[in-house]
Amino acid sequence: MTSSATLNVDGSLRRFEIDDPDMPLLYALRDQLGLNNPRFGCGLAQCGACTVHVDGEPTRSCVTPLSSVEGRNITTMAGLGTPDHPHALQLAFVKMQATQCGYCINGWIMTAAALVRDNPTASIADIKEALSGLKCRCGTHQSIVRAVATVTGALK
Repeated sequence: MTSSATLNVDGSLRRFEIDDPDMPLLYALRDQLGLNNPRFGCGLAQCGACTVHVDGEPTRSCVTPLSSVEGRNITTMAGLGTPDHPHALQLAFVKMQATQCGYCINGWIMTAAALVRDNPTASIADIKEALSGLKCRCGTHQSIVRAVATVTGALK
């Protein structure tokens, strides 16, 4: 039986068709809206590539049922900034060349954006703690921490 859900995604009300109430939010964002970010990584909420903000909180969309976020505000990396008006973290990641393949960067930036919002002067220790649950196969962890630290002022 098909039902529907309405969510505010990146500032626009979007209606989703749900064939399975346990369908992950990630699938709806990618398959029904065609968003390139978030990404499917592990499907187990362990890597973070699928991270979005649900009402401002970083959330692993690969394990979040679409039906559980009905009526809530979803922000993807596309909602953080645009090519013309990028978020400070997006600029820092480019400036510091904090990516290699870029597959996981969605999770790092979305998690860091919540940290920067809640703790704009986060120390390097704070940054490492906030980002500790994320994975990058390319091993750019230190470059990522440096990029976030330039935004918080922990790295001058």
